[in-house]
Amino acid sequence: MTQTGAERCYLGVDAGTGSARAGVFDSSGKMLGQCIKDITTWQPESDFVEQSSADIWEACCQAVKGALGSAGMRAEHVRGIGFAATCSLVVLGGRDEPVTVSPTGKDNQNVIVWMNHRAIDQARRINATGHKALDYVGGKISPEMQSPKLLWLKENMPETWKRAERFFDLADFLTYRATGDDGRSLCTTVCKWTYLGHAEATVPGSTGRWDDSYWQRIGLGELVGEGHKRLGRTVRPLGEPLGRGLATRAAAELGLVAGIPVGVSAIDAHAGGIGLLGAQLDGHPPSIEDMDGRLALIMGTSSCHMANTREARHIPGVWGPYFSAMIPGMWLNEGGQSATGSLVDHIIFSHARGTELRAEAKISGKTVYELLNACLEALGGQAEFPAALTRDLHVLPYFHGNRSPRANPTLRGIVSGLKLSDTIDDLALLYLAVIQAIAHGTRHIISTMNEYGYHINTIFACGGGTKNSVFLREHADITGCRIILPREPETVLLGSAILAAVASGSFKSVMGGMLVMDSVGEVIEPTGGDVRRFHDAKHQVFLQMHDDLLKYRSVMDSGRK
Repeated sequence: MTQTGAERCYLGVDAGTGSARAGVFDSSGKMLGQCIKDITTWQPESDFVEQSSADIWEACCQAVKGALGSAGMRAEHVRGIGFAATCSLVVLGGRDEPVTVSPTGKDNQNVIVWMNHRAIDQARRINATGHKALDYVGGKISPEMQSPKLLWLKENMPETWKRAERFFDLADFLTYRATGDDGRSLCTTVCKWTYLGHAEATVPGSTGRWDDSYWQRIGLGELVGEGHKRLGRTVRPLGEPLGRGLATRAAAELGLVAGIPVGVSAIDAHAGGIGLLGAQLDGHPPSIEDMDGRLALIMGTSSCHMANTREARHIPGVWGPYFSAMIPGMWLNEGGQSATGSLVDHIIFSHARGTELRAEAKISGKTVYELLNACLEALGGQAEFPAALTRDLHVLPYFHGNRSPRANPTLRGIVSGLKLSDTIDDLALLYLAVIQAIAHGTRHIISTMNEYGYHINTIFACGGGTKNSVFLREHADITGCRIILPREPETVLLGSAILAAVASGSFKSVMGGMLVMDSVGEVIEPTGGDVRRFHDAKHQVFLQMHDDLLKYRSVMDSGRK
């Protein structure tokens, strides 16, 4: 095989919340082609969100074939493939058949999606144990993590619990399906399964170990008694290849050549960080010390805020510290917002003018966001600067609870300042207030991380929000950080491709691949001055609204006595 030019490429695959995507990249990090295929989602009850592992795999296969076609590449040009996915829980039986996680009883619905909040009570009881393992998830387990979901399955679906032979994070299911290798990722297990990546290994060929006392304490001791076979006995760091490469069956389904390297998988947001944080600024590659000032912001249905450092930093309400969960050898802290893109859409399409706006967008050939941004621009003359249009309109964005730094999934949203009108202009102002609230949530996360030793002043951003100029402007102005947009916007796919390139031997390390394949596009500077002072005041309101919400709950609780 020719080793240079367009005849050498790497595949990155991302199974996201609503779709599977695949991208083909050259060794410089340039994307040559991509393809997107939808994934089916079911919501049988409130807070229940489910998918099918078979449907997800099929979507990945179609996306890979489409991406190769889009790039004009042949299967034999692909040097390696890497997978990333949401932190959804996959349940398989003894013959690798899907096992239901659904109250419908349908076996094809065998994936509990990351955002599912059915395990809030289980998470509460786990947190009440005060187990030392919780020190590595910001002090509190989230119902979006896997151990509360497993406990829910045991308590509520005993037949499923009995039939289940393997529990996977979705990214690890994809590499298992691709290779037949049951090895798990240090990224997924450390971040979502309370695996101790920094501890001395107890299994040959593995990194770190399971904390048996944690599983026993929370009521899942049988997972320990059976030798971790359902959790995964071998855990591997990012950058390593799995098994003997792509298996024959999977190669045929993906349209690739059997035996090519398959990299250890990553959580999708973490792959995005890999595709962002290695970029050079001002002509200089980042040093290890520079990482303390860099934050990867991955924006989609939810948002993730990730930073890496040399030493472990225990930050209340911020997930981690996670050892080697993104950059091998470094500690990762991860903040997040459970609803960002989904919250903006909810506010727009639940509004009285939402249907009208959607119809106008279809006629005009523009997105609803473009129409609302244009409306805000027209309204801008009514205020000293655009952000001030919301001087009397405030939002607490905890409609789906708070992931960081409050770490409270039971919190709810507040809107203050509504008028007795429902025009498109009113919707535009509410839309702006919600974007600002999300940005103030990011500011809250950054300030909390900086209190514990970070000095974050630069945000490397990717995802849907980067396509929205208002979203970017407000995040820069509210956080006071400059925002760096990547040359290659599909950074989750790029990060997955970097893992493929490292697994294939093209780079010696994940960081080595990042330094070559990551690059900078546009830079957005914060405004400062009166705009900064306005948002300083608005941030005080943002913090006060949370305190007020807790007061309301206290008053109502006292009324029960």
